[in-house]
Amino acid sequence: MSRRSRRNSGRVTLDDVARHVGVSKITISRALRQPDKVSAPLKTKIEHAIELLGYIPNRQAGSLASARSHAIALIVPSLSNGVFSEVLRGVDEVFQQSGYQVLLGHSGYSIHEEERLVNTYLSYGVEGFIVSSGQHTERTLALLKRSGLPVVEMMGIPKTPLDMAVGLDHEAAGHAITSALIELGYRNIGFGGARMDFRAQERLNGWRRALREHGLDDTACLTTFSPSTYHLGGALLNDIVGRFPATEAIFFCNDDLAAGALFECQRQGLRVPTDMAVAGFNGMDITDVVSPRLTTVVTPRRPIGERAAQLLLKRLNAEPVEARVVDLGFTLALRDSTSIERA
Repeated sequence: MSRRSRRNSGRVTLDDVARHVGVSKITISRALRQPDKVSAPLKTKIEHAIELLGYIPNRQAGSLASARSHAIALIVPSLSNGVFSEVLRGVDEVFQQSGYQVLLGHSGYSIHEEERLVNTYLSYGVEGFIVSSGQHTERTLALLKRSGLPVVEMMGIPKTPLDMAVGLDHEAAGHAITSALIELGYRNIGFGGARMDFRAQERLNGWRRALREHGLDDTACLTTFSPSTYHLGGALLNDIVGRFPATEAIFFCNDDLAAGALFECQRQGLRVPTDMAVAGFNGMDITDVVSPRLTTVVTPRRPIGERAAQLLLKRLNAEPVEARVVDLGFTLALRDSTSIERA
């Protein structure tokens, strides 16, 4: 059996649906192409069988069954977020000379939209997936497992990876930056978060764990599921200080919010870091060009994309994969926005 056949051996076929319903393959095909040509009870029975078995219509039916698509699916939560644009560059560089086409999907941070995209790409016969989420719907998990295709989850490190994973430990990163603030002498440290997906939640958990380990209060926390903007960073700063006046440092879950908070401090005449210390996450370019320069957690975004693509390409070429889970780590950039010694 060829490598291609082995990967697709778990795919549910039209014959499987026909056997389950107890009709011919031609009848199932007609029902899918011309649903008005079959009776309502039979149509309902066929729809139930398709859902139960997880059948995905082949939209390449006009081509040879053995033909390869030479396409892989890349699904990211955002196309406007600079974090993912760097990841995309990493993936694209690896696949440029490989003969594979990258099909790009945008989930909008929705696991249900991710499910729809996975279903669509499977129907077009993609040969593998790179997804930037460690959380999926039950149906997405079933679709990917049943397909037998190689899958790389990137950005985070899932506790139970689907297949392969490349990223960093976001809780450890949140813990590390908060611990660094504590070592600098800050004791009343707040947290501001937006677009609270599971990675942002892990950073929040790391912030909370570091404070509790040092016997410090962890109530100065405000989060929202709204998209991150500079304006929102300023608003979160004002809300945190308004509710928790003793706050002397704030760790924001990303650099957009941190930069917005810095601009708001300047607008109000608050000195950074003397009156308020500010830290962000990701190490975006803006953190190194604003004044004062922003303290942040630098994440290896482009290397994550590169390594994810390399892992997937190895599996597509039937080459051995040394490690299924790759933690590329992070670094702390302690800069002027938190540099004052207060211990």
